[in-house]
Amino acid sequence: MKTEKQIILFICLLQGVWCEDWPISLPEKIEALSGSCVTINCRFTIDNKYDKDLTDSAGGVWYKKGLQDNNIVFNSSNSKLSFKGEITGKLKDKDCTTIFYNVTSNDKGRFNFRIEGNGGLKYIYKEKSVELAVIDSPHKPTVQIFKDQMKVEVQEEVLEGSSMCLRCSAKTLCSSSPPTLTWSSTDRLHLNDSSRRQLDQQKQTEIISDLNFTATHLQHEVTFICTITYQIQQRITTAQNNITLRVQYAPKNTLVSVFPSNSVLEGSSVTLICSSDGNPAVFNYTWYRENEGQLEELQTGYNLTFNVTDRTHTGRYYCQARNQHGTQNKSVLLDIQCEY
Repeated sequence: MKTEKQIILFICLLQGVWCEDWPISLPEKIEALSGSCVTINCRFTIDNKYDKDLTDSAGGVWYKKGLQDNNIVFNSSNSKLSFKGEITGKLKDKDCTTIFYNVTSNDKGRFNFRIEGNGGLKYIYKEKSVELAVIDSPHKPTVQIFKDQMKVEVQEEVLEGSSMCLRCSAKTLCSSSPPTLTWSSTDRLHLNDSSRRQLDQQKQTEIISDLNFTATHLQHEVTFICTITYQIQQRITTAQNNITLRVQYAPKNTLVSVFPSNSVLEGSSVTLICSSDGNPAVFNYTWYRENEGQLEELQTGYNLTFNVTDRTHTGRYYCQARNQHGTQNKSVLLDIQCEY
């Protein structure tokens, strides 16, 4: 019984095609946006004795696997076939890089290349094929956080004042107009997109956008959103990804409230309450009273209560809020009024 390779050899001989196994370089899989183009990077080899047949008049053919009848979908010398495109590489230099236009979901499948030169140079590269996948929308971009040029994990917190870089990157797909990356955020802060790199479309490499800033407490738990946008004919298609920044900072916005009010009748009760914003949360409140220019420590805790007040309680009181990153003080003037 003949092997599959022997059968292929017999068919090739009937077709007048050379059937040695010549290597070809193709991607295993490539993706295209529906309605857009796709570039297949391709380089081939031939036996040295056929170099003389590889001239400027050489042509390239692409076959699609699984078709019932003639499975030729592209021929560089025949523009009437189903795939519209061109071989952008120089076949004489063994570069068979090809671009197809207006790709649709019906075009997905596996493809083989054939070189056609002068004389006996007619060879189908059956040992290696490329799979074309067609997608309706681009993949989400990748968003990463860097602090002082070191990558930060998603759940990791950074310290206020750190030099930050948010990087958005995406593999570019072939399109008539290059894709764009744009930034937005949930707090509507001014975004300075200070660095953007657009790389070679033909090589399907990356587009990168960097957002550089100094971290502040205002950006704690702010979500930054990166959107990639393609213009496909009359249609705009987008995909987006986001990342939430977590910032540690010393106490901010410390506030002292007095109940019932700053002016209290003698013999009444009064309570001072201290609050502060910090990350990590403020864990320590200390109360002080100003006495002859010096601060006298009274107690700790977020509130300070005088059950029965008299004139000696009049004065300025300070609350010091503290966490592991620092302190912030806030004062209030308490006035004890005589009851007539």
